[in-house]
Amino acid sequence: MSFEHDADSWGGRVTDLPELRDRIRVFDDRADAGRRLAGMLASYRGGDALILGIPAGGVPVAAAVTGELGLPLDVAVVSKITPAWNTEVGYGAVAFSGTVRLNEPMMDRLGIGEAEAREGIARTTARVRERVAELRGEGRLPDVSGRTVILIDDGLASGYTMLVAAEAVREAGAAEVIVALPTAHTDSLCRIIHAVDRIFCANLRGGPTFAVADAYRHWCDVSLKEAQRGLAEAGDVV
Repeated sequence: MSFEHDADSWGGRVTDLPELRDRIRVFDDRADAGRRLAGMLASYRGGDALILGIPAGGVPVAAAVTGELGLPLDVAVVSKITPAWNTEVGYGAVAFSGTVRLNEPMMDRLGIGEAEAREGIARTTARVRERVAELRGEGRLPDVSGRTVILIDDGLASGYTMLVAAEAVREAGAAEVIVALPTAHTDSLCRIIHAVDRIFCANLRGGPTFAVADAYRHWCDVSLKEAQRGLAEAGDVV
């Protein structure tokens, strides 16, 4: 299989592990993936960067990175916008700040009009607020102004969820936006690279098909309660 976008072609802004390129089943679980990422992020150890995990699946990965690097952990709640008739297919995303990004080509394929999109945004915005309350209680969202922020998820498929998260923290004043991922498709990195300063991705894959779960030997969905426990166990939520 040819590698479609060599990391070098992004001007040094993408760091991957060449030995893991285009491979599957390279991580035992999300905690293992987080430890591998921590090795790639070693230069941030003990600094003033803030780690934001994207719930729910990104939290166990972020917690493992936090444990290795001694950095504070919080969450960046983002949710994809889905049709009322299919909660598996997303045509955009809403972030904790209210930032919205729509995938217009996907809307066209799904036949989503403006009125339905407005309803979807409103429904998703309410869900994001509920998740913020569940994960953070009444606490204020972290102040990212002037800080380096490391956004972590368990993988990057379409890229729209991470894109809106990056735009939200940038709009909130982050000085540097870093994305760290166990696995991603090369096309998705192309979708987000303009919105971030650097990307660290352990397992970069190309090809016609991609599933985040394929990078893991043990994979299951993460509930919000499990994410809450992960944040509590990390002990350094800001």
